[in-house]
Amino acid sequence: MSIADTSITIRILTLNAHKGFTFFNRRFILHELRDAIRATHADIVFLQEVLGAHEVHALRLDGWPEVSQYEFLADTIWSDFAYGRNAVYPQGHHGNALLSKYPIVHHDNLDISVGKHEKRGMLHCVLRVPELDTDIHVVCVHLGLQEKHRSSQLACLRHLLKSDIPPEAPLVVAGDFNDWRQQGQKALTRASGLKEVFAESLGKVSRTFPARFPLLRLDRIYVRNIARFAPIALKTRPWVHLSDHAPLAAEVTL
Repeated sequence: MSIADTSITIRILTLNAHKGFTFFNRRFILHELRDAIRATHADIVFLQEVLGAHEVHALRLDGWPEVSQYEFLADTIWSDFAYGRNAVYPQGHHGNALLSKYPIVHHDNLDISVGKHEKRGMLHCVLRVPELDTDIHVVCVHLGLQEKHRSSQLACLRHLLKSDIPPEAPLVVAGDFNDWRQQGQKALTRASGLKEVFAESLGKVSRTFPARFPLLRLDRIYVRNIARFAPIALKTRPWVHLSDHAPLAAEVTL
């Protein structure tokens, strides 16, 4: 059997879900967000700022799901999901989540917080794709707002890639890097062998914030040991109404 016969193409989506609310928290739009995510036909969805629970919202808002936001978004489309709780407060908690059409055989949430006030994490999952003879490693990332914090957090990411992920394994790292000055982009690609999908294909990482008129290049999709990859252009609507970040999507071929 040839390599072409055994290759598989997977659709990736990453989005800061903004806890299911529009920009400035004006409106609860989790149901609309689920419809928009479904319409992308993504196989793997990387989510940041997903609520695991919120007692006040559950009592106050019509249409609040009886399950966690990530379970509600996964519904019957993504059979497997994992959640990494990062920020905990009296009303509930939020963090990163991964939705997958492939079995998640292992997951681990790494606390990469610097200090007490800005809780951040990396969700590392191992996916088993039946058509492949190797597992896929994926890491969902949400880094801090301060550059000195991001520098420390990127060091944690590089350590994870070196110590816990086989050097030959297919790897996708995606999420909200808050790297508006692109210092992290330079450090990651130089030290870890990662390639950023939009930078490699279009010459620059994509502008994603604010969603209505993107100026800052905050969100990324990185790959390693991927045979082919390409960005997917998403329509502006309905995304400009669904989060403060625009989503990113890509196809990767293994």
